[in-house]
Amino acid sequence: MLTKQQIKETQKLLRDKTAQEIIKWALENIGVEKLAFASSLSIEDQVITDMLIKENKKAQIFTLDTGRLPQETYDLIQKTREFYKINYEILFPDEKDVEEMVKELGPNLFYDSIENRKKCCEVRKVRPLRRRLEKVEAWICGLRKEQSVTRHAIEKIEWDDTFGLVKINPISDWSQKDVWDYIKKHKVPYNKLYDKGYTSIGCAPCTRPIKEGEDVRAGRWWWEDPEHKECGLHNKK
Repeated sequence: MLTKQQIKETQKLLRDKTAQEIIKWALENIGVEKLAFASSLSIEDQVITDMLIKENKKAQIFTLDTGRLPQETYDLIQKTREFYKINYEILFPDEKDVEEMVKELGPNLFYDSIENRKKCCEVRKVRPLRRRLEKVEAWICGLRKEQSVTRHAIEKIEWDDTFGLVKINPISDWSQKDVWDYIKKHKVPYNKLYDKGYTSIGCAPCTRPIKEGEDVRAGRWWWEDPEHKECGLHNKK
């Protein structure tokens, strides 16, 4: 695994590289067996899926099924499987953890408080992700700086304190236009909720279309302040 000093040196090396070059570097220098891509099926992650599969069809790609996803997201999983002829590794939360949480706090606990919402994200997302990341040395994410105030400082490669491994963000400096331009040019499958005003898609109860003038993540946990809008997967310490 790369040391924190090596990561700092690599940040300089990758700073001006394209997303494709960064993905190629990661596959060659970290290795397919030690590198995994966590896809949320967002437009950003669909772009990375396209790049990753074109570079190496054996790349490890997984997604989290929280049990509360919109039907359109399941439709996209099926379509993407068929389009690229790949099998997603699909992770699920621990059944007992979900049962205990819902029994104690109810099925819609996330509306009651930030603490409850983060607990739901912890059970349905963070814990299964942590179990999967224990098997690798680095993970790829589709984060972009312009998405929210919580993501302005991300680097193309950085150390992830939350999960204790290397984190690679190939399209961190892309604009939303860059993402859509790539999708249209390469005919990449995408979630049809984007055609209905959605700009960031998570679990169905916690996602809505945005209104005119709102930022791209305004439809996620819209009842919370922007600085709280992370689920625990991408916290900065």
